[in-house]
Amino acid sequence: MTRSAVREDGVKIGMNMFLWTTHVARDHEPLLKDIKAAGFDGVEIPVFEGDGAYFSDIAKMLADNGLECTAVSAMGDPAMNLIGDSAARSAGLDHLRKILDRTHALGAKLICGPLHSTLGHFSGEGPTAEEFARSVEAQRQIGDQAAERGITIALEALNRFECYLVNTMDGLAALIHAVGHPNIRGMYDTFHANIEEADPIGALTRNIDIIAHIHISENDRGVPGRGNIPWPETYAAIKQSGYDGWLTIESFGRGLPDLAAATKVWRDFAESPEAVYRDGYRHIADSMERAGFSGHR
Repeated sequence: MTRSAVREDGVKIGMNMFLWTTHVARDHEPLLKDIKAAGFDGVEIPVFEGDGAYFSDIAKMLADNGLECTAVSAMGDPAMNLIGDSAARSAGLDHLRKILDRTHALGAKLICGPLHSTLGHFSGEGPTAEEFARSVEAQRQIGDQAAERGITIALEALNRFECYLVNTMDGLAALIHAVGHPNIRGMYDTFHANIEEADPIGALTRNIDIIAHIHISENDRGVPGRGNIPWPETYAAIKQSGYDGWLTIESFGRGLPDLAAATKVWRDFAESPEAVYRDGYRHIADSMERAGFSGHR
């Protein structure tokens, strides 16, 4: 039986599809039905290959199954680097425009991810002042493109093993404030915060003004609630902050070799994908109830 609830606080619970694929297709409809039946309000759709017609069809499939959506993407090619040389920045801006067009066709109002620099690409040192300035300029252009399509971009701070431009929420906030564009916001990810933040809860609360999206991810990328993330304090802080966006589970598996390599996934973190989203949903719903949220059972 599909669960339903009136979420008076406005917070929605989502499931990132990276656990299964980077390219959602009609073959995934039975899975989407089960995700809906588990209680989720929506899913996070990877936006990579595919044209507008493809993403419009995915939007119809989601609507037919009562699911809303957000979007997620990343750039893995150093030739498309928004903090690189002129040619790399130009290629990156063109790529992001296409990603935004696809996101618009999908009907998503928010896209998240490390859309500030190339995932897994390193210079051998920390970000330079010139790279920071390049990022500000690029994000302002991207923000204008996003605004034309009614989309908010939630940039993600990644741990030091995945990127070097922004690793902490304070660093991400500094970039977003420098950009100063209403369509360029930030995302808080519990996995990355657990690695990089001396005080993950403080990093969340003092930067809540820039946070438009939250990823719920266990310290080992497995089932939320089974690891060492300070969950009671995290949900209490989210509740106190007045945040009213998505809480989306992000977990990874070994099924997609390229994604597994990019995220350094060499082993299974759960007994099954079903455990991740079914137990993960219960973790979020139970935690929200304890934190004082309304209407999530």
